[in-house]
Amino acid sequence: QVQLAESGGGWVQAGGSLRLSCTASGSIFSISTMGWYRQAPGKQRELVADIPDGGTANYVDSVKGRFTISRDNAKNTVYLQMNSLKLEDTATYYCNTRATRGRYYAYMTYWGQGTQVTVSS
Repeated sequence: QVQLAESGGGWVQAGGSLRLSCTASGSIFSISTMGWYRQAPGKQRELVADIPDGGTANYVDSVKGRFTISRDNAKNTVYLQMNSLKLEDTATYYCNTRATRGRYYAYMTYWGQGTQVTVSS
């Protein structure tokens, strides 16, 4: 089993910045993609950004140029630096990762519990 621990959410005024962190722990042999999703009230969960191991980051259009995703493989941690935050960025942000517990085991998808980001005017 893999656990994801998120931190860094909170309240910020529009134009401000926040940095989210998510660390994976447990029975981990290898992690492929790590990423962040978000879900606003009444809306579907959407991909914000993800980054494959050794690959290029992918962003939803609405955050390009404002958010930066990065990962530290030695720490099994993924970060999301969010700058120039807008009211519409308000949502619960969920960490997501695909990991396997061994060479002959399938990769599985894991979710964090979510961290709230609130942007106010």
